[in-house]
Amino acid sequence: MNYSDILSLSWKNLKGNKLRTGITVVIIALGIFALILIITAIQAASNSLVSSFSTMGANAFSIRYKERTFNFGHRGRSTASRSTKKELNSKYSNLGIPISLDEARLFSDRYYFPNSKVSIALRGPNGIVVNTSRAKTNPEINVFGGDENYLELNGYKIAYGRNFTKSEVQSGMNVCMLGSGVAAKLYPENVAKAIDAQVRVDHIPYRVIAVLEDKGSSAFFNTSKVVVTPYNNVRNVFSSNTANFNLAVQVSNLKMMDLAIGEAKATFRPIRKLKVKDEDNFYIDKSDSIAESLLTNLGFLEKGTIGIAFITLIGAAIGLMNIMLVAVNERTKEIGLAKALGATKNSIRSQFLFESVLISLMGAIAGIVSGIILGNLVAVLLHTGFVIPWAWVIAGIVVCFAVGLLAGLYPAFKASKLDPIVALRYE
Repeated sequence: MNYSDILSLSWKNLKGNKLRTGITVVIIALGIFALILIITAIQAASNSLVSSFSTMGANAFSIRYKERTFNFGHRGRSTASRSTKKELNSKYSNLGIPISLDEARLFSDRYYFPNSKVSIALRGPNGIVVNTSRAKTNPEINVFGGDENYLELNGYKIAYGRNFTKSEVQSGMNVCMLGSGVAAKLYPENVAKAIDAQVRVDHIPYRVIAVLEDKGSSAFFNTSKVVVTPYNNVRNVFSSNTANFNLAVQVSNLKMMDLAIGEAKATFRPIRKLKVKDEDNFYIDKSDSIAESLLTNLGFLEKGTIGIAFITLIGAAIGLMNIMLVAVNERTKEIGLAKALGATKNSIRSQFLFESVLISLMGAIAGIVSGIILGNLVAVLLHTGFVIPWAWVIAGIVVCFAVGLLAGLYPAFKASKLDPIVALRYE
């Protein structure tokens, strides 16, 4: 018998025991399904995180009075907030004091790094309504205050209209730029009609000077549902004199990033009234640092999933070996007849190994397909593209092949060593 005949016979035996084969396939599929499902979902979430938090270019960084933190179901602390008692009790420490407008302006005036740009920003209210006399949005719009450099440093481009002028920023005029989602809601027939029109942002009238291009959104932050207005307007209308300002810095060359950050610290420390021995009371993060920290948290979930899948596959391998041993006992007479007709030990051994590997690979395929389909439901919810974790798909197939091979070795050798005379007399 050649290998194609042995493979065909193995497949017929599997079809002849559909219930047993199906149960074993399901057991193996569960482990691979759990692995591929979680890995696919994690990759979809990772893509969404990168889209959400890497809004600035790779050659930009921001300055805040404290680190932004995100927790996954447990209490966490940022690295910037893990201060010693000595630091917290320091006479000269301003730790926890927001960045004021005067400090932000002083930094903007004093920072002279070559080919750099500085933007001052202030976060406004969230979940507000923007309306005209004919239409209104849902209460899901976010307001941001910025200056003439805000759009460039945050990855926005103007579709229609113009940018802020310095006089508008300094005076805090009631002018605004609408995100593409806001403009489409208020002016569905033609978003360009929003230019020079009057809209009400949380019941306050504003003149629209620009409509922004859609730069992509995610479940974590919808970049199209925003209103951008001068930071002084946000300070005067929505905030107070104790508002917390943020600074963003963009450099022309990514290789100069560390030098630019060092220069920023040297410039900002005197402004924050820090002495030589005082710790920094502000935090600098690169454009992708938040996404990286969140991806690290997702990495722990990935490792836990691998452990669960590994345990499941061990159980599946034991179950598969038992089923193959049962098959050997049930087909003892058949094996004896095959040997009496001239079947070799190698052909008998190959037959049972093929059956074991086929069952394992069917489980792998079932688990991979179902895991990818259900995992991409997360991608749909997070508004990311279809995800296929190719590396894990290949790894799953290889592992399941190995599981089938190892689980079938002992039953296959046991079957090949049966004495044909004894096997023919087996009842």
